[in-house]
Amino acid sequence: MHRSAHDDRLNQHTAPTAPPAVGTQFRALPQPRHWLPVGVLLCAAVVVLGLAVQLVPGDTTAELGVDQNLSLHHVAVLTAVAMGINLLFGPVVGLLLIAVTALAIWLFRRDLVTAVAFGLTACSGWVASEAFKLLFARQRPNPALLFDPLAPETGSNSFPSGHVSFAVALAFALYFLARRTRWAKPVAVAGAAVALIVAWSRLYVGVHYPTDVAASFFAASAAAILLAGLWNRFAPALVERVPARILHPSRRA
Repeated sequence: MHRSAHDDRLNQHTAPTAPPAVGTQFRALPQPRHWLPVGVLLCAAVVVLGLAVQLVPGDTTAELGVDQNLSLHHVAVLTAVAMGINLLFGPVVGLLLIAVTALAIWLFRRDLVTAVAFGLTACSGWVASEAFKLLFARQRPNPALLFDPLAPETGSNSFPSGHVSFAVALAFALYFLARRTRWAKPVAVAGAAVALIVAWSRLYVGVHYPTDVAASFFAASAAAILLAGLWNRFAPALVERVPARILHPSRRA
């Protein structure tokens, strides 16, 4: 009898705990172990590039030569691709695509947390590029100096490229969705390839310098990594406070 009572008490202490409530479910963003130093170093790389293009004599002139050379060799097929990218990865269509995808995740996968994480990650590249644009205010290539300016733009918003930053951040966001599935590696490779193609297109169109697109990879990667670290650290506590019926519309708390 004594042994039976002891076993009952032991079973009460070792019984598996119940699964967490629907409202407490949380999906972390992928992040490097030392996310804060990595993010800071990537931001520092952007700053170094930005200072270099402002302080090194003749740098902008040399980079303009790359745009001019591409402008001399435009062909119909590549021009169509570049102009399509110019539209697709622009702020209007890009934000619409992010909104539609995030809404679909929420409504069809019934997961508001993942939808918000995706949207924030995809937008983080734009936020970073706009911040650095304000910091350095680099003038865009002068379209009058190009043989065939495809999308003439002027202004102090050349460094870094918003289109490329968006492409890089979108690659991070899509990898987040595909992580731990058989599609993770193909999505990562495809995302990197698309980002490189977008970078080429900005030079081909003639609206950015090479250092603009190079800095975009650092800026957007820094934004995505820092966002992931902050999200994983602070978002779980916020998610706990959101009613389950909002997080998962099809379920009942």
